[in-house]
Order: sequence, then C-alpha cells, then structure tokens
Amino acid sequence: MTADFLIHDADLVATCAGPGPRVGAAQNNISPVANASVAGLDGRIVFVGAAADCDHVVTLTPAAKVIDAHGCTVVPGFIDPHTHLVFGGDRREELRRRLGGATYAEIAADGGGIVKTVAATRAASEHDLVESGRARLADMLAFGTTTAEAKSGYGLDLVTELRMLRAIRTLAAGQPIELTATFMAAHEVPVEYRGRRADYVRLIIDDMIPAVASEGLAEWCDVFCETGVFTPGESQAILEAGQRHGLKSRIHADELGLSGGAAVAAKVGARSADHLIFVDQPHAQLMAERGVVATLLPAAAFFLKLGRFAPARMLIDQGVAVALATDLNPGGGFTTSMPFVMSLACFGMNMTLEESLVAATINAAAAIDRAGTIGSLEPGKQLDAVVINGALADLIRVGAPVIRHVVKRGRIVG
Repeated sequence: MTADFLIHDADLVATCAGPGPRVGAAQNNISPVANASVAGLDGRIVFVGAAADCDHVVTLTPAAKVIDAHGCTVVPGFIDPHTHLVFGGDRREELRRRLGGATYAEIAADGGGIVKTVAATRAASEHDLVESGRARLADMLAFGTTTAEAKSGYGLDLVTELRMLRAIRTLAAGQPIELTATFMAAHEVPVEYRGRRADYVRLIIDDMIPAVASEGLAEWCDVFCETGVFTPGESQAILEAGQRHGLKSRIHADELGLSGGAAVAAKVGARSADHLIFVDQPHAQLMAERGVVATLLPAAAFFLKLGRFAPARMLIDQGVAVALATDLNPGGGFTTSMPFVMSLACFGMNMTLEESLVAATINAAAAIDRAGTIGSLEPGKQLDAVVINGALADLIRVGAPVIRHVVKRGRIVG
C-alpha cells in the first residue's frame, strides 16, 4: 500500500480502535500496539500496526512526510464535544471575585455571569467574534484538540445568535480544528424577557430555530435544563422543535441539582447529556437504555468551586458511555486543554488513565456523531493524531510540555 504520511516506530500507539462508544469495562480498553507505526494517504489512515510490518507493506511516496516517533506515544486527536468558544468580552475579574469568596449568585446579582457576556457579545462584530475565537482555537490545537463542538448562546436574540453561528462557520473553514455547531439560544432567559419566559420559549421555537435551520448554520440544538433556567417541559419542547427542523439534540443536565435534564435527554433521544454532577442511578439507567452519552466537564466543576464532580464511576458501572470536554467559556471554563481535563477526570472523578483517554477520543467522537470517521486510529478513518514525548502517563502531567506534534488529516498542524 502507498502512503504519503508516516508516524514511524512509536513506543506505543493507543489506537482506541473498535466500535464506539465504549461502555462499561470496555471503556478501559485503549487497544494498544507496541513498537508501532501509523501510515496515511490523502488524510486517511491506511495502516496501523507493528513498525516492522509497516516497513514491508507500506511504500512511501517521494514527498512523504515521516515523523520519527521512537520514544513517543501516539494517541488519536482529542475531541472536545462541549465548548462555548465564541463570545465577546472578558469575565476574568469574576474569577478573582470567586477566589475571594463571592458566589456565582452574588456575581450574577451584580450584573455579572452570562448576562454580562450577552451584552458584550451583542456589541461585538462578527469579525471580532471570529478573531477572538481563532485565538482560543489555536490554544486548543496546541493541547492536541483536532475536533470540537462550538455553541451559540451568548446572543439570546435572533440577530446575535445568527452572528455567532456564522462566526463558527467562518472559523471552521479558516483553521485546522474541525468544528460542529450547536444552536443554544436556550442558554438563559434574556433580561428583556424576564417575567415572560413563555414568550421567549415561543420565540426560540417559532422564529430562531427555523431561521437557524434555513441557513444550515447548526447541526445541534442545546438547552440549559436547570432550576431557574429552563424547565424539563420547556427543554423538551425546544429540543423537539429542533428535531422537527433537522437539529439533533444535546442538553446541559443536572449540573446544579437533580433538575430532570437526564430524563429529558432519554425522552427525546439526545445524543449527549452534559455536566451531570447530580445525576442519580435511576436516571443513569435511563440514559444507558437510550444510548445517551454522558459528557462530563470536570474543569467546570473545578473552576466554579462546586465542591463535587460528576459521578463518573457510577455512570460507567451503569453502562453509560462517558465522554470528556473542556466546557471552554468566559465564566467557568478557564481551560482549552483536554489533557488537563483528563487529569481532573483521573484524580477528581476516579477514572483510570485509559478510561479518560477513551472519553477524550472515541467516546467524545460518539458524543458528536463522529465515531465512524474520527476518535480512533484504524484504517479508513481520518489521520488525526497526537504524538506525545514519553509514555501515556506523561499526558496528565499538568503543565508539562509533552505534546510533540498534532496531526490533522495527515498533516502536521501543531
């Protein structure tokens, strides 16, 4: 076979190969191959296996790019299936207040929180949103992210929500990270609709969703189902309206309490339910039965100082596929690093290193319906990979510069 790209003679290739998502005990299996090579042609993998075998069966084109990976570990490119990467303004001062003891509710009462970002995002041009988003994506790429989900949700009016989604479309075409867009006007009830929630829900269903769908600006529809935000009934109505217009469902669920979000995810057949800090065993069983992926966001719990993490072990034991994501956002998602999220998953949620890698790759791919094309290193899939200096465990050395190369579609991009 012919190849124009070769990662040669890695100490270990963690292929994560096999059907996705992985559940239960299978989530601990990274399908490793020692002393291995990965070869690709035109951005697709053509060979994964022993380096000695590669030398015999792979013929390189004259201009082929070769990475000598001796002493390195190779893993699939990381997939970040929950981000709010497009927004205006800056809320780092809120972090300082939170570190000084202020609660999220106190900060919101002073005009902070999502409302502050909404005002800044409404005032931002599409160019401003693209440029700030591009900088965040460059950070994500440096940490090995090769595919990500990106939400709207800081506009809360039709004009700004469309502007955010158009910015995401521009970003998807202008840098290496592959993006999938999510419409999330149901992130909060805007100030001008406080006291008339039903009117805002109707605006989302009757006006916003059809407009987004008509322009083909989003693949997904998301809702923040939480006490004080959107009720289970409102969330279900919004997600079902999205489905009628071709938008697949995902949901922010059970972050601050057992608010019914996981139950809604099961009812509507959502692809992913995210956060789940307070999900219980009966609702986990519902998710498992309906094949809902649990996308856990330990960095959000960490930066918001919530004092607890999602029950990853219980979810895995109940047969729920667990994925990981950064929850990059201006108020409580101060990281672009999937390796840092993996560290938190291991040391805060009692996941094994192997489970965390699967959660950041093949299961994260399943959370955005991409498990057939990305998330593992096996023939036929995109050649998206991360080359790590050292062993797999070096990946969770927080702050250590261990990523040597980032590869997207068979090309070195970082």
